[in-house]
Amino acid sequence: MQPYTKNWTQVTEFVMVGFAGVHEARFLLFTLFLTMYLFTLVENLAIILVVGLDHQLRRPMYFFLTHLSCLEIWYTSITVPKMLAGFIGVGGGKNISYAGCLSQLFIFTFLGATECFLLAAMAYDRYVAICMPLHYGALVSWGTCIRLASACWLAGFLTPILPIYLMSRLIFCGPNVIDHFFCDASPLLALSCSDVTLKETVDFLVSLAVLLASSAVIGVSYGNIVWTLLHIRSAAERRKAFSTCAAHLTVVGLFYGTLFFIYVRTKVTSSINFNKVVSVSYSIVTPMLNPLIYSLRNKEVKGALGRVFSFKSWKGR
Repeated sequence: MQPYTKNWTQVTEFVMVGFAGVHEARFLLFTLFLTMYLFTLVENLAIILVVGLDHQLRRPMYFFLTHLSCLEIWYTSITVPKMLAGFIGVGGGKNISYAGCLSQLFIFTFLGATECFLLAAMAYDRYVAICMPLHYGALVSWGTCIRLASACWLAGFLTPILPIYLMSRLIFCGPNVIDHFFCDASPLLALSCSDVTLKETVDFLVSLAVLLASSAVIGVSYGNIVWTLLHIRSAAERRKAFSTCAAHLTVVGLFYGTLFFIYVRTKVTSSINFNKVVSVSYSIVTPMLNPLIYSLRNKEVKGALGRVFSFKSWKGR
């Protein structure tokens, strides 16, 4: 990092190289990521539609699932279309303005933090359902669900405010090439001509706070669930209770595993290429797999899908 002088010009536009090392396979990757993106949209829209139309799914668990599906749609849409444009060089392709880059980073961080909090809220819902079933209606009422969901979105929105403010105070005097497929914090910091020590520290602490707070709720919830299951004598009842948590646990494992690896670090000098692969995992692959995980392992969702999309159902409507 070189000291900043007034003779240098502030960068007003960045160029995202994306997957520049695979130029010959760019059309194959374009087709692959486009298919995954469209599949993600269809899956999550189907979950939202099914929960909205099927009265048997009007329960808190599926209320949070619809919020998660909405979030997944926006989460992928903030990065994938721009990445696809970069593969084929249309609509500005790889170029993004300084303001657009910070906006993309803000929204991406906001949605990522919101997903952490939503997964924690869903873990609390499963804890009450299994450990305190007689009090479930009182503890997880519709009013409580709305307040929890609102708190998740608000906390997620507040999370990137300080990091993005500090990012906006940094000087970018050149080069302006981002070695990533979206405006992530680490490759941006690598381009700054300013001292990024404070920014790195704040990013680390904010990321750690979000991940630890949400994972603590998930850990305590599932710790109590496991303790309760161990005291259930019937093996069939234990399997039935655990099956309601299996999909959520799988999603948590996929999402948190990659996030802990990517964001809880203090250095910007880690392997950029490996970070791209991990970023693809949590920003594209995981949103595509989540609806499949929840539908394939959930008899109620599969049954509702059959009812909503059956010919007789639509004919009756």
